[in-house]
Amino acid sequence: MTGTGAFREKKSDIWQREQNLYIKITQHKGRLINMKSINTIKVNFKGGVIPHKDLYNILLAASKSGLQYVRFGLRQQLLFDVEIVNLESLTAELDMLGISYELNKEEFPNIVSSFPAEEVFIINTWLNHNVYKEIFESFNYMPRLKINISDVNQSFTPLFTGNINWVASPSEPHFWHLYIRFPKTNIVYEWKDVVHTKDLAGMSLRIEETILQNTGKFYDNNEAGGDELYEKVKTDTFNIKPAVAPLALPPFNLPYYEGLNRYDGKYWLGIYRRDELFSIKFLKEVCQLCLETEIGQLCSTPWKTIIIKGILEKNREDWNYLLDKYQINVRHAANELNFQVEDNSLKALKLKQHLVKYLNDDDTRTSGVCIGIKTRRKSEIFSSILVRRKALIRIGKWGLFYTYDILCAKDYNPNERTDFVFSKDNPKFVLAEQLRRAVLSFYTYHDKTDAEKDSMDEMELLELD
Repeated sequence: MTGTGAFREKKSDIWQREQNLYIKITQHKGRLINMKSINTIKVNFKGGVIPHKDLYNILLAASKSGLQYVRFGLRQQLLFDVEIVNLESLTAELDMLGISYELNKEEFPNIVSSFPAEEVFIINTWLNHNVYKEIFESFNYMPRLKINISDVNQSFTPLFTGNINWVASPSEPHFWHLYIRFPKTNIVYEWKDVVHTKDLAGMSLRIEETILQNTGKFYDNNEAGGDELYEKVKTDTFNIKPAVAPLALPPFNLPYYEGLNRYDGKYWLGIYRRDELFSIKFLKEVCQLCLETEIGQLCSTPWKTIIIKGILEKNREDWNYLLDKYQINVRHAANELNFQVEDNSLKALKLKQHLVKYLNDDDTRTSGVCIGIKTRRKSEIFSSILVRRKALIRIGKWGLFYTYDILCAKDYNPNERTDFVFSKDNPKFVLAEQLRRAVLSFYTYHDKTDAEKDSMDEMELLELD
């Protein structure tokens, strides 16, 4: 076969290879293994800041144990899928390196931060690299509750997917608004005070200890009371002051977060992988190039991607060469980049690919929308439009006959709570079309909102006249 036909066949082969998630993620030294023999190791990097020397040593240990790929999670953590026969050798290597890790557990969730967006997507803010560094260093304990540390002038990273959510004040440098999302609930409480940067870690620890010492009141309790928690935590120990006004949440606008892009006389590189898998060989060369070009760290993001900042013009071709060498595509369709999928869920990842293909085939615009996929109860997914899988019949932890609900956040802002159900009990064969209609409802809503705003502006002008 030659010409166009050969090209189409080649493209089809590439698509099939990238879609074959089960084979690729369970491949070990060229053979398939039983998923039941897979263990997941998690390594936290505070705020998604990954020193390239630490990452290189971890990758070296992983490759010695026969691993070919690693992943990044929604909380900016590093994940390995390890066959049981190689588990002992890898954990021994990590212990020797002094790396803290968890095996098949999530007792100590990673701290999420908006640091990857700093300078790149966020400008004109007091929250700079040095402030982030000061905050991360102040956390001298391993949090057991989820903590988010965010600049308010961005929507690249989620504000409220943690249990203790710190959001930088836009008007008072070094003071932070606090939002508590009680564990295993959707109850969000806005704290009455703002807290100084130097006390974020101490205040977080005090709140965590109070919640975990009173689990009956504050953990997995839909009646949890924010005022009661506030009174229990209140102390004169920290530098706090009353919040002058509620924080205004930013509108959601997801930036295009991949590719080699210019900013402030330098470049940043964002890399997304359709199957979430990053080649260890590729990442080792990324670390080596960071070392050679004097880049101190790379960043992991809540979109399961990496960002390398501070690339100089003279080194741009070196990074392009590395992308060429490993055939790294950095120009995916925007409607694929808009998805948030649970960690460690092949079912959710395959469903994402199914929905993306339908949206692509229909040429559906999804700019401004964040689409989440939820297959587990009590999981927290950042989304404007959420696809939630549920079992019609449940026997213990096993589910049978799945259908899907589509839910929309208030004002379609993923930092807000769920506002309404767009469509319920959808079988899978109609789900993609229902999702397309939900996306269209987003644009209809914003057209109406913009029209109402224009009308109000005209009325104000007439009154002034």
